[in-house]
Amino acid sequence: MTSSVKAVEARGITKRFGPTIALNGAEISITEGETHALIGRNGAGKSTLVSILTGLQRPDEGEIRFAGQPAPPPADRDAWRQRVACVYQKSTIIPTLTVAENLFLNRQTARGRINWRALRTRARGLLEQYGVDVDADAMAGDLGVEQRQLLEIARALSFGARFIILDEPTAQLDGPAIQRLFARMRALREQGVTMMFISHHLDEVYEICQSVSVFRDARHILTASVEDLPHDRLVDAMTGEATAAYEYRTRTADASAPVVLAARNLGLAGRFEGIDLAVRSGEIVGLAGSGSSGKVGLAETLVGLRKADTGTVTVNGTAVKGGDVPSTLRAGLGFVPQDRHHEGFVPLLSIAENATIPIAHKLGRFGMISPARRRERGDRMISQLDIKTTGPDQPVADLSGGNAQKVVLARALADDPKALVVINPTAGVDVKAKHSLLGAVEDAVDRGAGAVLVSDELDDLRICDRILVMFHGKIVKDVPRGWTDTELVAAMEGIDHS
Repeated sequence: MTSSVKAVEARGITKRFGPTIALNGAEISITEGETHALIGRNGAGKSTLVSILTGLQRPDEGEIRFAGQPAPPPADRDAWRQRVACVYQKSTIIPTLTVAENLFLNRQTARGRINWRALRTRARGLLEQYGVDVDADAMAGDLGVEQRQLLEIARALSFGARFIILDEPTAQLDGPAIQRLFARMRALREQGVTMMFISHHLDEVYEICQSVSVFRDARHILTASVEDLPHDRLVDAMTGEATAAYEYRTRTADASAPVVLAARNLGLAGRFEGIDLAVRSGEIVGLAGSGSSGKVGLAETLVGLRKADTGTVTVNGTAVKGGDVPSTLRAGLGFVPQDRHHEGFVPLLSIAENATIPIAHKLGRFGMISPARRRERGDRMISQLDIKTTGPDQPVADLSGGNAQKVVLARALADDPKALVVINPTAGVDVKAKHSLLGAVEDAVDRGAGAVLVSDELDDLRICDRILVMFHGKIVKDVPRGWTDTELVAAMEGIDHS
């Protein structure tokens, strides 16, 4: 259901942050009733454009128009919400409020006292309308990543805006959840809702979008119909060059290498049970499965974010205290969490400060940190991981998603860990950043670390020497290197347990 009317137009948008030009004469035009992809590498200007399209930033030059009319004044937030809603990659859910309170924050009632029973009833109706299987009375802080994402989508849609921005909505969703989202997006499009879809997964662009705009180096590069744009031309527009496929390394497993991370009879009620695993030095072991398989819960238990009900975890020969992250770190484990925004870094601290948190005690004497030594280590990590930044003192909050993720990995590798647990390391990053992140994990393993890699991306799992497939909280298959997509997906869906 499309027309020739433009739901939104951005013309000649320029935005500067000090000496940095975030957008340079950029533009985008989206027709009513279509799903339009905005893609580009990290740092291309996508997030800045989103902040301008939602009225959070004012452009230095250029104009925004909705349905042919000028955008409202920046201070008129209600007028902006009537025109555009955004589901951000970084969750805006308030964890100390209930689901119902989050859905109707600042609009609990038109006047007078809040009718809490009516509010919960409205919330249940909204959740049912958008297929979100979450208790309206639950605390938002108890929700998983997928549930928080779906709650964000339901809340954005509830404002009634006819133009919705979805910023990396699939980055931390598994396959079935993505398909549920896409089904809802198709239904909304049939109702005339216009969407701008931001993703680093080009297959998703071809599956759900009708048109696409590419940004590179703060500029608009091209806009085209998806069906008329070959995949290789799209990649070339994003990168300015042909991007080579990742070269997966070959390793020969050493059965005599020491075990650096082990679990025995590990169990956590409602998530997994009877888990035994052993990861050797120089080995990458993958954990694969659906969102309900228990793979993320298992990984978080290995690092001490969760406390197991049964069993033990051993890191580099040391039995660690359950539910105690410092204990696992001291034993020699590095960790990249699933949600970098909430668990991966401190936004207002610098790159050097974030990346050296595990080794701060080694950067000075008598409890004092040497700023020079911290910056030196920060510079080294920036070089090793190719972090795009103005320098080690730049706040991580100012970085693009892919570069922020590199800082999280730099922190995990700072103390040369003997074991690594890495959860969805490439979620929401571009092709080149993905190659850098996977390469850094392989480098650590080549130096003698053992790694557990949890990912919803089959391409990420190809660096693994073997993959443990989880299904309903149990390991059902140990798949060696050389698997096919069909074989692995069948095991993940519980079709093949042989």
